Amino acid sequence: MIARHIQDALVQVRQLQQIILERLHFKGFSGPTRAISGTLALCVAIAMSTPWYPPTSEAHLVGWGCLLAASFSLNLGALVYWFWTDNVVNRDIRRLLPVLDVIPPLFVATILTVAFILHGMHNYLFGVWMCMFGLTNLASRHVLPKSICLVGLFYIISGALWLLVPKINFLNPWPMGMVFFAGEWTGGIILHVDHRRLHVSY
Repeated sequence: MIARHIQDALVQVRQLQQIILERLHFKGFSGPTRAISGTLALCVAIAMSTPWYPPTSEAHLVGWGCLLAASFSLNLGALVYWFWTDNVVNRDIRRLLPVLDVIPPLFVATILTVAFILHGMHNYLFGVWMCMFGLTNLASRHVLPKSICLVGLFYIISGALWLLVPKINFLNPWPMGMVFFAGEWTGGIILHVDHRRLHVSY
């Protein structure tokens, strides 16, 4: 009889642990969607490196802008789908609060992008984008797997190196494409594995 009560107590503890993990981990950021965004970044880099693509800053800004629009739409769609269909979230708007953590770095990135474009400093855009995207990953470290910090550091280090390398060229799409491909795939795998782990019964 005592053994039975102990076993029931252990089951309740495991269930409570599962509930706590579910609430602490933010599942609104989709791993597969991040991987798709990384793949799109590489595809854009490939397209812009071909001879037929106009070798102008304006054309490359359009290319990266299209990537931003596509990635933003995909990730927003995944977030809305999760919020609307996840039974644990139950459409509680408070569960979206972790999204606010990534807004300041993205806002600063937008301001710096506009400022650099207005001053014709296109060569520094990749570094700014990498660094700021690294900060968005670090800003989410409390509600995502701790290993997401490695992705953030990877972006920041890559961005710093790009900013410090002499003779950098905005018209070379490969650094941006490769860094975001590697970073988004790594981040996507981390999120996907974590989400699967949370669905395993303790």
